[in-house]
Amino acid sequence: MKIAFDAKRIFSSVSGLGNYSRDLVRILSDFFPENQYVLISKKTSEKGKYLLERKNISHLKTSKGTLSRQLKMGKDAQNEGAHIFHGLSGELPLRWNSKPIKKVVTIHDLIFERYPEYYTWLDRKIHFLKFKKAAESADKIIAISEQTKRDIIHYLKVPESRIEVIYQGCHHAFKESHSDEMIDQVKTKFQLPERFLLNVGTVEPRKNLLNVVKALKGTQIPLVVVGTKKPKYFKLLEKEIKKSKIEVQFLTGVSMDELAVIYKMADIFIYPSYFEGFGIPVIEALFSKTVVITSNTSCLPEAGGPDSVYVDPKNHLDIQAKIKFLWDNESERRRRAEKGFEFVQRFNDEPIAKELMNLYKSLL
Repeated sequence: MKIAFDAKRIFSSVSGLGNYSRDLVRILSDFFPENQYVLISKKTSEKGKYLLERKNISHLKTSKGTLSRQLKMGKDAQNEGAHIFHGLSGELPLRWNSKPIKKVVTIHDLIFERYPEYYTWLDRKIHFLKFKKAAESADKIIAISEQTKRDIIHYLKVPESRIEVIYQGCHHAFKESHSDEMIDQVKTKFQLPERFLLNVGTVEPRKNLLNVVKALKGTQIPLVVVGTKKPKYFKLLEKEIKKSKIEVQFLTGVSMDELAVIYKMADIFIYPSYFEGFGIPVIEALFSKTVVITSNTSCLPEAGGPDSVYVDPKNHLDIQAKIKFLWDNESERRRRAEKGFEFVQRFNDEPIAKELMNLYKSLL
């Protein structure tokens, strides 16, 4: 079988959609090496070049021209003899020729519909049209959570029978053990405290870091944050941090391996986002055997499982109570972390790869 992928995100995105795309291709290559996987994009980069070192993965440069991703990429896949084209980030090409090919698209979330205040009118319109068109032309839609599936049905008016929920996993770095030497190196490099609360993700309103800062007032609990800052929201955070007199470290230049070590060092991982399509950081924390506090909304209980601790993201006092409960109870942290590690095995590479391949085969 030859499967072609829209590889833009594989080579352009550092996290999020990029990690999903790279991991999906990697695990298919690992568990189904007999197939050929073709990455189609205008250019490559160091972010995904390691995939091209594998014998069953190749790169195809998109045909030149205006809007080549929308107008040329599909035909390139067909002319390459691909049996399946998989759009990894909610989009499919608009033009195809008469050669047979099956189309699959992954839709991660419809946050632009649920929370329009986070987007401009034009961005919302463009996102909706792209997703709607892709959903209409796809032979099968992959939703990365039951929550996303419900949103696709509601907002895009797609029949449930055309949607398959296939969860995503996370980078293998979070599943590996690390030497004491590396742990000491990371701790020294970033000057981490002995104990700390960890948050990972873009520093923006939807991720709700402001209520974590408010919750930590008066607790003396250090907070470590790893993520890109959105300037306007960050200024708001700085004011609250100064007002609350809490200890916060914002880390930059953190590699994937260093991040995996930081997850393992944290006493608690906190992720009270208002809404997510899936919430990969929750999975990363669970694989790291670190207890999770997250929101009781959207898909986050799907990712966190029965032994994570859930909060009302709008209520900083609820967040504070749950943080203090776990911070002061080592045995409870350990118990929940071990149970969470058992739960998260369902998001491991092999079961996800098998579900993906079963979906592809069902189309042929």
